[in-house]
Amino acid sequence: MTGGGTGGHTYPALTAVRRLRSRLAAQGRALEVLWIGTTEGLEARVAPAEGIAFTAVATGKIRRSSNPLKMLGPANVKDMARVPLGVAQARKKIAEFAPDVVLATGGYVAVPAGLAARMCKRPLVLHEQTVRLGLANRKLASSATYVAVSSESTLPLLPEAVRPVAVVTGNPVRPEVLAGQADKAISTLGLTGFDRRLPTLYVTGGAQGAQQINRVVGDALVWLLERANVVHQCGPDNVASLRGLAAGLPPELAGRYHLTGFVGPELPDVLALADVVISRSGAGTLAELTALGKPAVFVPLASAAGNEQTHNARLLQEAGAALSLEGEVTADQLREAVSPLLLDPSRRAAMADAARAHGRPDAADRLVDVILSAASGRP
Repeated sequence: MTGGGTGGHTYPALTAVRRLRSRLAAQGRALEVLWIGTTEGLEARVAPAEGIAFTAVATGKIRRSSNPLKMLGPANVKDMARVPLGVAQARKKIAEFAPDVVLATGGYVAVPAGLAARMCKRPLVLHEQTVRLGLANRKLASSATYVAVSSESTLPLLPEAVRPVAVVTGNPVRPEVLAGQADKAISTLGLTGFDRRLPTLYVTGGAQGAQQINRVVGDALVWLLERANVVHQCGPDNVASLRGLAAGLPPELAGRYHLTGFVGPELPDVLALADVVISRSGAGTLAELTALGKPAVFVPLASAAGNEQTHNARLLQEAGAALSLEGEVTADQLREAVSPLLLDPSRRAAMADAARAHGRPDAADRLVDVILSAASGRP
């Protein structure tokens, strides 16, 4: 197993490992896993916590730029020089471990281990979470036994030579996300002021929050609360400023607003309670919301690598499965987008159906099928 750096690369890998372990255990078989990552990446914490053997290799992060000369800046040159060392380290570890298959889920750490898998003549399965192949997977695609992608829309974007080994699996979603209970969110979070006759809006900017989303929602907050209950996950560093805004709300509206810095184990229940979601459009978020069939208004992160969040959001908007607000989003734009979803249950239901049509709640099982096929050498 290799890949990581961020949750978008790490958690699909972890979900696949869990599902593979479960599948083999049901057959009376065991799974041995070695995760190759970096000491700085999220995988360095996640793998040991899951009881997975972990080893780190040297690697380099490539800082992208539209200017080719900037790509040759000192930081990139220094990091690129580390890649051969990482490949040598990964080759030694893979040769010693002798895996039946190597799964790479992206991130710059995947490059050394992916190249080492080819050198050691081990089957390599790539998994791509976004609509377009990330930089690491583009570098490794020609070496892959299979390239598992999350969307049918990715297939025509692949190099022609890669298409014969491409398989649409979807992006693995943690099973607990699919098992939330709305009433449990009410009791766990103490949402006693919520009016259950109104729809519930979940606003999230990810673990650290998103200043852009917080600002726009703050500007439209009174209008939103007149039409919906709101659970607002704003990021730990942003609670104080938004708490001041909440303090000025009329009492009947204040009870419909739940502000929190971070949503942890209660996330499945919050998602079950939500009728509409406002969020960034990272691959993991899309996988969860479409698997659950949740109408969404996306505010893509403009600085995401390869502009992937914008591509993700536009894909669902074109399918009628979400709305995408890009650029300098204003409160008026947010109100215009979310108003029909809050006021018209039939509009919500239609968007939910369209989102669900794009969802793949069985993505982990599909990816496990591909991994086992590569390991066995059978198509």
